[in-house]
Amino acid sequence: MEKENAIVWFAMSAPYRRELIAKEFLDKKGIECFVPMKEALVEKRNGTKSRQMVPAIHNLIFVHTTKETIKALKQGVNFLQYRTRPEGGKNTPIIVPDYQMQQFIAVTNAQNESITYLRPEEVDIKKGTKVRVHGGIFDGTEGYFVKLQGKRNRRVVMLIEGITAVALTEISTDFIEIIDRQQPL
Repeated sequence: MEKENAIVWFAMSAPYRRELIAKEFLDKKGIECFVPMKEALVEKRNGTKSRQMVPAIHNLIFVHTTKETIKALKQGVNFLQYRTRPEGGKNTPIIVPDYQMQQFIAVTNAQNESITYLRPEEVDIKKGTKVRVHGGIFDGTEGYFVKLQGKRNRRVVMLIEGITAVALTEISTDFIEIIDRQQPL
């Protein structure tokens, strides 16, 4: 059980695509938060299109604060809800470990066009090998080396359990270190 005063990363939902409104609200309060963004072609009302940064995963925001602070912030705010998982017969807020969150932020901020966002159920990590990347923009990233449906080669997939998965660009096996030796590369 987390201490009330421990600063942790909460996975939160901002329903109806209000993740940027939630981010602006938290920024004004001085609370660290993160919304994964990607560049996309957006059509404007006048029919023109332009490239803009948009949320990569709708309704998702990560908030770095204490349980006490997030509880107080949620009072009277309908655009910030806990993402939960069943645990011991009740739903508990999902907390992402700091190390995993740092890697996720680094990977998603790389703005590499070949990064693919997936739902956790789209990745079968049981068929993958736990690996660490050495070199390049993803240096130090840990994930699972798996074959994705519809893709030619295997990719390193970083998973935040119950929330999302990010498939990195194709990486040469020369840059991959096996962490878990259960399956061969």
